[in-house]
Formats: sequence, C-alpha cells, structure tokens
Amino acid sequence: MVLFPNCKINLGLNITSKRPDGYHNIETVFYPLNWCDAIELIPGDKTSLSPSSAHPVQFSCSGLTIPGNPSDNICLKAYQLLKKDFPSLPPVYMHLHKTIPTGAGLGGGSSNGAFTLLLANQKFNLNLSSNQLSRYALILGSDCPFFIMNTPCYATGRGEQAAPLPLSLSAYSFLVVYPGIHIPTAWAFSQLTPRLPVKPAKDIVMQPLTSWKNELVNDFELPVFREYPQIESVKKTLYANGALYASLTGSGSSVYGIFHKNKVPELKWDKGYIQKTIE
Repeated sequence: MVLFPNCKINLGLNITSKRPDGYHNIETVFYPLNWCDAIELIPGDKTSLSPSSAHPVQFSCSGLTIPGNPSDNICLKAYQLLKKDFPSLPPVYMHLHKTIPTGAGLGGGSSNGAFTLLLANQKFNLNLSSNQLSRYALILGSDCPFFIMNTPCYATGRGEQAAPLPLSLSAYSFLVVYPGIHIPTAWAFSQLTPRLPVKPAKDIVMQPLTSWKNELVNDFELPVFREYPQIESVKKTLYANGALYASLTGSGSSVYGIFHKNKVPELKWDKGYIQKTIE
C-alpha cells in the first residue's frame, strides 16, 4: 500500500511569545500543497524479517538524501509508536521516496510521520479516529497533527492547535524554490523578539490576495534575508516575474510565489536550487 505525503507552506508566520517550556507560541496559516513524497508499507513475516519487537520495520529510502541516521527516521518512530499500543501489528517493509527537500520549511518530515500513521491505520484496520491519530502525531512533532487534517488551518500554540479555515487558493498556481541552504532552527528563533501581530494571519488571508503583500509577513524573513541575501533574491525574482504574493515558508529557506493560474514563469536558478511548480 502506498500513500503520498504532501508538503505545506506557511501563509504568514508570527512568533507571538516564548513559553516557559522553552518553545515559542506562533500564529500562522498552514496551507497544503501537492508536492509529495511516497511511502510504501508491505507486511512481512517473522521468517523473512525477524526484527526485534522494538524494531518491527525494515526501512529503506530513495530520492533526495535524508540527513541523519536512517534508524532515527520519523516514519520508523511513527510505526513504533503504534506498535506499542497495537502489539499485534506485523513486521513490515517500509520504503520512503523523498522529493520534498528536508529542512526547507515545507514540513516534509512531519508529513512523512503523519502519513505513516494514516497508512498503518488504513492497512491494518486499526479504526483510529482523526482525533486519535492527531494525538499520536503530536508526539512526533508540533506540526504533524496538521497533516492528519491536511486542509487549510489556522495554527496557534506551538503549531499543534489547528482549526480548519475556509480558504481555497485553487484559482492560483504556485512556484516553490528551495535554494539548498540549511537554516538552523535554534539560530532562527534566537534572532527574533516575539510580538503580537497587528492583525492575525487568519484575517489577512481571507482578504483579497492583492492585499497580502503589504500585510502578511513571516517574522523569520528579516534575520534570514540579512544572513542569506541569496534567499531574499529569490523572493525579489518571484515578484519581478509576476508573483501576486511571495514569502519565506516556515523557518526554512524555501520561498514560494503565488501566480495567476497557469502563469508560472520558467526561471533559471543557480546549481543546487530545487524548484517545483504546482498548478
């Protein structure tokens, strides 16, 4: 069985306060986009896999390189999380094909973890509700529950408090550009002074898109653009080529532009850049 975990972008991102637990409260709108990885789950048997009860997955991956030890992959963690509560789950072969860049602000890893939960739930008829799956997803990461819902959401808290928003951008096309730069999350947050926004992102995105440029902001842009001017150059290039709105997404280095439907320009970038057009 195969599912296709998609990415997300942030429409606005405000860091509103620092929490006693060391995390930050945010407010943002998560919007899903159809740039997908692929994850496959095949039941094995004890003879062919013979994994220990603590490691019931034979995992492999292809496509873009995933930093870190494969044994720490969030897909494995997701399956092992379910295995604790459903010990009858069989050993499995799991393969992940990556096309969404990691550390890009697109939520690819979080999506992989959430979709592993969805995949196991469907494949093995666990009958877990969306609320139950969201609780498992939150253990994996703050924005993982969003991918269980996978619909435009207004997110607050650490990103885990997400409420669906009646927003559709299907009348537009997107160009997402990842310049191949890793931005340390801890550094990015250390550059910010939390503040309350003048207007919540959920209100701005319900206005005409032509008003977003002057009101909808990602707080990470100022420090990131100051440190990495080539990322700011991507945003300027998107605007210069007809973007109605362009922004950094998350705390990563990807920049997206929103264009009139089927009017995404063909742009050339330096070596190492990855771009994806979503019509």
